[in-house]
Amino acid sequence: MLSSIYDDDHEAFRAAVGEFLAREVVPHLDEYATAKGFPRELWKKAGRQGLLGLEVPEEYGGSDARDYRYNAVMFEELSRVNMALPSCLGIHADIVAPYLVGLTTPEQRERWLPGVCSGELLTAVGMTEPSGGSDLAALRTTAVRDGDEWVINGAKTFITNGYSADLVLVAARTSPEKKARGITLFAVEATREGFSRGRKLDKVGQDESDTAELFFDDVRVPDANVVGEVDHGFIHMMNFLPQERLQSAVTNLAHAAHILDETVQYARERTAFGQAIGSLQYNKFLIADLVTRVEVTEAYVHQCVLAHAHGNLTPIDAAKAKWWTAQVQNDVLDACVQLYGGYGFMNEYRVGRAWRDARVTKIWAGSNEIMKELIGRDLNL
Repeated sequence: MLSSIYDDDHEAFRAAVGEFLAREVVPHLDEYATAKGFPRELWKKAGRQGLLGLEVPEEYGGSDARDYRYNAVMFEELSRVNMALPSCLGIHADIVAPYLVGLTTPEQRERWLPGVCSGELLTAVGMTEPSGGSDLAALRTTAVRDGDEWVINGAKTFITNGYSADLVLVAARTSPEKKARGITLFAVEATREGFSRGRKLDKVGQDESDTAELFFDDVRVPDANVVGEVDHGFIHMMNFLPQERLQSAVTNLAHAAHILDETVQYARERTAFGQAIGSLQYNKFLIADLVTRVEVTEAYVHQCVLAHAHGNLTPIDAAKAKWWTAQVQNDVLDACVQLYGGYGFMNEYRVGRAWRDARVTKIWAGSNEIMKELIGRDLNL
């Protein structure tokens, strides 16, 4: 079924993104995997292409699209390449950028947003901690006021873009007695004394993604680096999480759909027992099931995209989209590996790499279990 949520302008943008990826990204994927990260020059090219400022006003170098359907189109196309690309660009352009647009002063926006749009100022989000996992309210990183400065101490882990970020949006506890209501967001430059990075983390998948540990040892930042209101950080994070989860949902589904398309073609061409493997009844029924699940899920995700474009997406609907697409993605890719047989376990085939890359989607941006907990609470259970 043809989607009804995109118009000609969205499709023209899709074509431009696809052409950029074919020219600048796809030929170099092996290099990026070996380096465990995307080079700064690629970020700058993405900036010149207009991929990093969809959420940013024009006066700061963005395109100010004001239509989340453009974001969705971009992530659908990025996901056709791999999962690492939408992960890294998503943190920068779809998660940090909205914080820096919606919660900052004019001076802060002037200081940070032009570099965000150009790719010269790479960003990351420092929320997850070694002992915290999904429990954002249990942060141990602290920020203590000292005159007109704040002194930050603590550690973060699993930070996408963490190894190369120039600016990290850090959640720290500023009023311990207030618990969840005592958290503040800070923009911390990587040049600050006391800031350091651990090694690039050796992950199961998404080799191209730059992921690291971050450490804060008496890092001093001025009041001018507070993002949003003091002690309102948890509320700020909750307000922005639906977009992060929707972006995950769009990415999850598009990634699975593209690999499934390749698998269907493979099932038409690969023969066993004297016939195409896709014509064997079990495989035929399996593929019919997978295609149906992807297309039905797409209908829900597209409605979420449309709702968000109109400012109506609820946190619960975003949670439903996030966990369901992660589950569908992993189920689909596991079945695709099985259809490829032994070749599905070989790294030179996209299906095997996609299978590895997808496993984390049931964990990050709020685990599937946390999403179900939120949905259950909303049902007064």
